[in-house]
Amino acid sequence: MFDVESGTRSDVPGVRGMARLARGLPSGVEVFHLRPDGRVLLADGEGARELGPSEEFLRFIDEGQFAHYLVGDARTSPERPSNATFKLGVVGPRSAFTPHAHGGEHIVLSLGHASCGLYDPVRRRVADVRLFPGAMIRIPEMMPHSFANRGAKPLNILAANTGFGIDHEDYAITADEAERRCADADTRAGAGADVEAGAGTARPASSAGGGQVTTVDRAPTVGQVATDYGSLAAALREIERLQRAGGIGAVGARERIAAVLRRAAAVLEGPR
Repeated sequence: MFDVESGTRSDVPGVRGMARLARGLPSGVEVFHLRPDGRVLLADGEGARELGPSEEFLRFIDEGQFAHYLVGDARTSPERPSNATFKLGVVGPRSAFTPHAHGGEHIVLSLGHASCGLYDPVRRRVADVRLFPGAMIRIPEMMPHSFANRGAKPLNILAANTGFGIDHEDYAITADEAERRCADADTRAGAGADVEAGAGTARPASSAGGGQVTTVDRAPTVGQVATDYGSLAAALREIERLQRAGGIGAVGARERIAAVLRRAAAVLEGPR
């Protein structure tokens, strides 16, 4: 049911209270209610409503995952900077992102039961980090990782990236993309060596940095200079392999009890 006077769908739990809150907001102010059940309610000058896949959300790396930008936008890049992007993400139940690496630093606040698989380049293995509501994780640029929702309801996250929006080619580099870049770099390096060999001067196919490949076909961006895409692809494939073998992980009994209490607290504490 749609309430014409307040501009809300009155049958959505919690939206009536958000509508009353909206009436007192100054122009331009927005209040979000990130509910434990995964719903996202928004109060602003137009009233109150639930945000969802069909309204004000963008595709977030994979099908079934969504993002709503709060700072910056999908086209943010070093050439079109906003310094960083900050967005609300909704991760589908019992799902994980395709393993990837970001061209910039990545910070994620989990508001539910999540997990993050990160490839440790020193120990040469994948570290599985279980996250809980209120846990925030900081991931360095170009570190292979995958974020997952262990729960049976949509998971809300807040994610900040330095310098890149989701439309930029370096926002999320997957194993397929890393392998493509590695092949392209090898092809260019081989062609360059052939040309120089014809002139009597041979040139190694890779840079002097221990097999690291530098892209040269366009102006370099973060993550595209001196990146060993072959090693990056191998690390991402290892995360994929462990995801297939071990699954996403489960929500424990204590976590389930806490989730019930958290939902009850949201009803008592939310706008009325």
